[in-house]
Amino acid sequence: MAKKLFVGGLNWKTTDDGLRDAFERFGEVTEAKVIMDRETGRSRGFGFVTFVDNTAAESAISEMNGTQLEGRTIQVNEAQQRSFRGSSGPGPRGGRRAAER
Repeated sequence: MAKKLFVGGLNWKTTDDGLRDAFERFGEVTEAKVIMDRETGRSRGFGFVTFVDNTAAESAISEMNGTQLEGRTIQVNEAQQRSFRGSSGPGPRGGRRAAER
């Protein structure tokens, strides 16, 4: 079963390929993605790496967390399911104020 890891503290110059290269030694990586800012096109300083094998992912966490990658100390842990950040109520903009209009 695949396991996705969160990688924080990335160098602004780290690319998807650089991220993949840093983690492939632990096992088969299905995806390595540096998250980019939509407006500026610049890295947001974090990314995700998905492994085919849970054992490989656990090894990557234990060996890469707190190490240097491209001159920056990175944090590596299991990615958490993102909570839905959509509207919280009726109306086109949602929320309580929309319901009060």
